[in-house]
Order: sequence, then structure tokens, then C-alpha cells
Amino acid sequence: MYEVILYYNFTEVSDPESFTFEHKKALKNMGVKGRVYISKEGINGTLAGTQEQMEEYKKYLRSLDGFHDTEFKTDHSDEIPFAKLICKVREEIVAIHVDGLDPAEGGRYLEPSEWRKFMESDEDYVLIDVRNNYESKVGHFEGAVKPDVDTFYEFPEWLEKIDIPKEKKVLMYCTGGIRCEKFSVLMKKKGWNDVNQLHGGILRYAKEEGGKHYKGKCFVFDDRLVVPVNKNNLEPIARCEITGKPADSYINCSNMDCNKLFICSEEGAQIMEGCCSEDCMKSEYKRPFDPDNAFKPFRKWYNYFGDDFKKKAAGS
Repeated sequence: MYEVILYYNFTEVSDPESFTFEHKKALKNMGVKGRVYISKEGINGTLAGTQEQMEEYKKYLRSLDGFHDTEFKTDHSDEIPFAKLICKVREEIVAIHVDGLDPAEGGRYLEPSEWRKFMESDEDYVLIDVRNNYESKVGHFEGAVKPDVDTFYEFPEWLEKIDIPKEKKVLMYCTGGIRCEKFSVLMKKKGWNDVNQLHGGILRYAKEEGGKHYKGKCFVFDDRLVVPVNKNNLEPIARCEITGKPADSYINCSNMDCNKLFICSEEGAQIMEGCCSEDCMKSEYKRPFDPDNAFKPFRKWYNYFGDDFKKKAAGS
């Protein structure tokens, strides 16, 4: 069993290039895999390795000036869900393309227990899913507004078009919390005053509150693609794009020229040989379809949760 960590820290890095060079060297020495992005505004990463490797990395990062308070979200996987290590400099550690957004000026943190109380209260608020459409499609909190955007940097334009009264209480969430750090600042700058964000995101909430009031699964940016949140509510909320049956497993189209990420059941994948369309099936650039590995993460949950999961995941 391997450990997967997700983290970020908005701490000023004066020389991102040198910081990244040293950081990558340390990561290589530890033998871990994953993605780490560094900019002048801080660090954003997700890594995987043994528990010992992850503990070594946590100690290393927290030993660096300004990063002692870094928070880590932790999950587990039967396999390392990354093919390699990427550690590089970016303009922003999470790209929204709006200057002057200081996370210190963002919304009020709601701890998972507080968040759940809001979900179970009669208080009037608007709930915003601060993720891309393909993420919210397979899982979201009950009653959430789910913006139809493909990228995070489309959110400023979306915000200009929405009709939410400025006096309304706003609750927002994302996978691990980082996108809310910036979007909450933007909402406050645009005139919303009562802005609140789920501290630690969906992943922390799943650990501490069992995913109560969350429907479906959570999309993650590694080879697992989706992970369970609430084991008592595992019914797929999306449908296979081939068969139309309930499904929430993502695969990439086997046509390398397409490579579309789409929701597909095992039945649909078998029918189309892992492709999203008949045209892609005819492509000379089609990868051989490997049914034994295409849904390996999905089969892992079957084994972990047992017969109850099998029934619920099948929509029965």
C-alpha cells in the first residue's frame, strides 16, 4: 500500500528557479513520483510513495523557511498513481490569470464539522463547486451550483455572468482547497462579503466527516482519476457515454489523436475497444485496448468495499 499526499502553501519564493532545482534534486533522492509546481507565490503538489518516503518529504518541506505550517491531505493506493516525477516552475501554482489575488484576503475557513452543520441546517446560502465541469459531473455536494467551465481560469468570466445577490452567504469547495483560496478573494473583490470555503476541500471532508451529503465520487489529477468519498452513497450520478447506463469511471480514448477523457462503463469500453466514437475506432493511431488494466482502480474499490459497493456502483 502506497501513500498519496496533496498539499499547497502560499509562501513567497524569491527565486523559484533555484528553489525548484534543489527541490527536484531532493525529490529524486527520495525516489518519489508525482507533480510539484513552484512559483513566486508558493508550492502546489501531489506525490506518492511509501509511508516512509512521504514522511521524509513532509519533514523536508516543513524544514524550509516559510513552509513549516504546510498541511497535507493523505490517501492510499495499491499502486503509485504517477508514471514519473515532474517538478517545475509555473507562473501561478493554480492558474486563474487574475493579478493581485492574495489568499490572505480570502474567505473564512469552515472546518469539515462546521461545513456539515451548514449542510444540515436551514440557513440560506448558495453553494458553489469551484471545479471544472468534468469533475463535478461525477460527484458534488447536494444542492451545489456547478459551473459549466473546462478550466479554472474561466471562473472569472463565469462570475461576471452569474446572478447571485451580493448579500447572499456563499459557501464554496474544491478538491483540496487551493482553488477556493483564490476564487474566494475574487468574489470578495467583486462585492460578496460573506464568503466561506471548505478548509482542506472534499478530500479532508471525506476523511473527517465520511463524505456525508456528497453524491458520487471525487475526480483527482492522477492515474486513479476518481476516488470514493462517501462509502454509504456510491451510486454513479453520471452515465456511460457509450451505453447510457450509470457509470462514473473515466478513461482516455484509445485513439491517440483524440485522447478524449470520457465517462465509460466496462461494457461500453469493450464495445468500442476503449474509443469514444466509431471514427476513433477506425484510426490508425488507435492504441491496443487492454480491458484488464483499463479499469484497475475501479476494481480496487470493488475489492475494498465488497458486495455492497458492487451493488451500489452498478446502480442497483
